[in-house]
Amino acid sequence: MAHRPKRTFRQRRAHSSDSDGAEEPSSEPGAPEEQAAPGLTEEGPPSGRGRVEVTAGRVRGRGPRGRGRVWASSRRAAGAAPRAEGGSGVPESRVVDLSTDEERETPHSSESKDDQGSSSNNSSSLEEEFSSIVNIPDSAFIQAARRKRELARAQDDYISLDVKHTSTITGMKKNSDEDSESEPDDHEKRIPFTPKPQTLKQRMAEETTPRNEETSEEGQEDENQDIWEQQQMRKAVKITEGPGLDLSYSSELQTVKKFDTSISLPPVNLEIIKKQLNTRLTLLQDTHRSHLREYEKYIQDVKSSKSTIQNLENSSNPALNFKFYKSMKIYVENLIDCLNEKIISIQETESSMHALLLKQAMTFVKRRQDELKHESTYLQQLSRRAETSTNESLAIDEKTQWILEEIESRRSRRRQARALSGNCDHQEGTSSDDELSSADMNDFQKTQGDILQDHKKIFEDVHDDFCNIQHILLKFQQWREKYPDSYYEAFISLWIPKLLNPLIRVQLIDWNPLKFDAIGLKQMPWFTSIEEFMASSMEDSKKEDSSDKKILSTVINKTLIPRLTDFVEFIWDPLSTSQTTSLITHCRVILEELSTCANEVSKGKQDLLKSVVVRMKKAIEDDVFIPLYPKRTVENKTSPHSKFQERQFWSGVKLFHNILLWNGLLPDDTLQELGLGKLLNRYLIIALLNAIPGPDVVKKCDQIAAYLPEKWFQNSAMRTSIPQLENFIQFLLQCAHKLSRSEFRDEVKEIIPILVKIKALNQAESFIEEYHLDHLKSVIKEV
Repeated sequence: MAHRPKRTFRQRRAHSSDSDGAEEPSSEPGAPEEQAAPGLTEEGPPSGRGRVEVTAGRVRGRGPRGRGRVWASSRRAAGAAPRAEGGSGVPESRVVDLSTDEERETPHSSESKDDQGSSSNNSSSLEEEFSSIVNIPDSAFIQAARRKRELARAQDDYISLDVKHTSTITGMKKNSDEDSESEPDDHEKRIPFTPKPQTLKQRMAEETTPRNEETSEEGQEDENQDIWEQQQMRKAVKITEGPGLDLSYSSELQTVKKFDTSISLPPVNLEIIKKQLNTRLTLLQDTHRSHLREYEKYIQDVKSSKSTIQNLENSSNPALNFKFYKSMKIYVENLIDCLNEKIISIQETESSMHALLLKQAMTFVKRRQDELKHESTYLQQLSRRAETSTNESLAIDEKTQWILEEIESRRSRRRQARALSGNCDHQEGTSSDDELSSADMNDFQKTQGDILQDHKKIFEDVHDDFCNIQHILLKFQQWREKYPDSYYEAFISLWIPKLLNPLIRVQLIDWNPLKFDAIGLKQMPWFTSIEEFMASSMEDSKKEDSSDKKILSTVINKTLIPRLTDFVEFIWDPLSTSQTTSLITHCRVILEELSTCANEVSKGKQDLLKSVVVRMKKAIEDDVFIPLYPKRTVENKTSPHSKFQERQFWSGVKLFHNILLWNGLLPDDTLQELGLGKLLNRYLIIALLNAIPGPDVVKKCDQIAAYLPEKWFQNSAMRTSIPQLENFIQFLLQCAHKLSRSEFRDEVKEIIPILVKIKALNQAESFIEEYHLDHLKSVIKEV
């Protein structure tokens, strides 16, 4: 057993009663005054620490209370001070610093006034009395002491908790429990779970207070005492809980859970472990993927935030924005005012040019119809005179005579021009006959020049920013680049075609799509400017559905196609191959560009094609005239009747060719109805039936077949031709039968290729088998 150190100034209790400490009555006889214990100093305790004053008749012990600090102080009577001062040199109270570990409780005791007056002579018997007997006060005494203490508190006759003077004695074991009078009852006690923090002043006082040798010795004794108590406690615990339980210090206790071998665990094999690992791996992979998605999202958010910050930093301030919008508002208002003022002049100039071209076209049509009428009348008179067999001279009025002479003079000039150009394969009647006299030509050119001069003066007094399309588009391009959101929200792409319409119409005043030398669509200045504007729009916005892409199609629909439609309805002559070819060239380019810009079929395109069909129908009805004369009259190729009939037939073939040139722009059904149904079957076939079979007829048939579009006969499985060519096929077979029995038998081999070309294969085979033309079977096999 460990050696128990000698106690010097106090006796410990085994147990404590309900109260934390017991007080002896101050009236007990023979109560010795408590002497100062060795090693204690006269200094007060440090601030924030517990303080115990050792007095006579007071025993301090440590009870099984909870942790915490309770402050207790002694009070002495008002009349005790003089006596203490005049005593035998023993201090009134000894202050012991019991400050130890913060987790230990600090017992306190209070002093009574009678204890302070005890004689110092009884100090020799204090230890013996403490060691021999301990007197526990009864409840009445405790209640009286409490009432006395409460009365002292009410009179502010007690020592405050904020103690100024502290004792430097540290390391002493706090063994005595606090006095029951200085501690509240159990139901009133507040249990602190954390140590009360020390103030800076308290910590500095604790660290800087010098310690003398007596303090060190007493601290060593307290430490030995604590070690002895802990050893006794371990022994008690071993006896209670049995052997095998190794207890260390209370602050280092650890609980170890032992493995119970009686518990049966489920069997474990490699598959279960592998399955669990795979499940764990799958969960980790899912978590990783979710983290990656979140990471990517955060990266995108960061990029977006940086972009937004940069845009906000680069954006101009509201003052500059206001200045820009105000300038654009003023510019647009001035532009609209300018166009509203000039639109009247534009319309007048445009109308003057249109009227001039219309007048010229109507002059050609009227002249052709008048000449046809007078020439036909003259030939009829010749026929009647031939029938009557009179030798009287034909009376012709001066107007008819002048018209006939004029017609012949123009024809002679065209023959000379063709001879000089080397074109000897020309057929009479295929000329456009659109020559003007020198006087009419001069008059036309003078009027056209005046109109063009007026056209140049329209924007002569206007700045380029308001009449130059490229400058205007540059203004809106700057808006789009600086403030794209407001640009698209204002639907500028819908207003630009309306603003440019008058300016484009001015550029189109001298544009004639019926001439070969007319400027093409893609070479027009306004077209290139709009294309550049659209290209920059798609680069800036990076949007496939950018509304600026429709600007060009809108301009073509609203400005160009209506002007083209006017030319078709009023100026175009379908009998003129040059005008038809030029018109078709421009229409193809315009409609292809329109289909590229807009997916839907525009109303302007439908109106244009409809006007083409109407104009060709009118030409078939008004300009096609093929007279039928007796065969004896037309047998002579030099007769005026034969020449007139030939010219009118080839004029009809020319119109047939011009109609079929619209292949690819007009539907096949429409072309077949116009070219085959109305012109070929109604006029050309009748003229061929009235002609004498021969090389000329074969040549005419071959020319007609050459003008038919090849795509109508591209089907290799096709054995019979289209229904509208049935009359033409029957005429070819009839002509072949007649030629096979005539002197022009060799011309039959020219008819078979025509039948093969128009896919009349069954009729060609039947004809070859009927006339045993085996050498022509190779023509069919080549198809």
